[in-house]
Amino acid sequence: MSEKSKYFVVTQKAVPEVLLKVVEAKRLLDSSKAITVQEATEQVGISRSSFYKYKDDIFPFHDNSKGKSITFVLQMDDEPGLLSLVLKTIADYKGNVLTIHQTIPINGVASLTLTVDILPTTGDVSSMIDQIESQQGIHYLKILARE
Repeated sequence: MSEKSKYFVVTQKAVPEVLLKVVEAKRLLDSSKAITVQEATEQVGISRSSFYKYKDDIFPFHDNSKGKSITFVLQMDDEPGLLSLVLKTIADYKGNVLTIHQTIPINGVASLTLTVDILPTTGDVSSMIDQIESQQGIHYLKILARE
């Protein structure tokens, strides 16, 4: 695998602060054409050299996911209606479920693997995942792949 094709999915808390500030500076630049790189970097508290060093290497997950599929796994309690809530959340964000596999619950907990097609009409994927993860009865959610 070449260096350019290596990608990692990490949560925001694992990303160094300078990279988060680069994302914020990019957002400022995208939202206002009247702002310069110098002004954006000063507002977020990073140097221009840091911005230029990382600007092409970090982006919010949802900004580059349209037209892709996301496979994630989650562990959830074996409660009536919980799977329906997960699927309803995906439907509310206009995601298209491509595959779904749920294991037989062991000790009241089941694993669910989903592949969701992210369409141009799909809402903010990060918000969708946050909403699923925050449901009562969901133990964790991990993104396995994005294609």
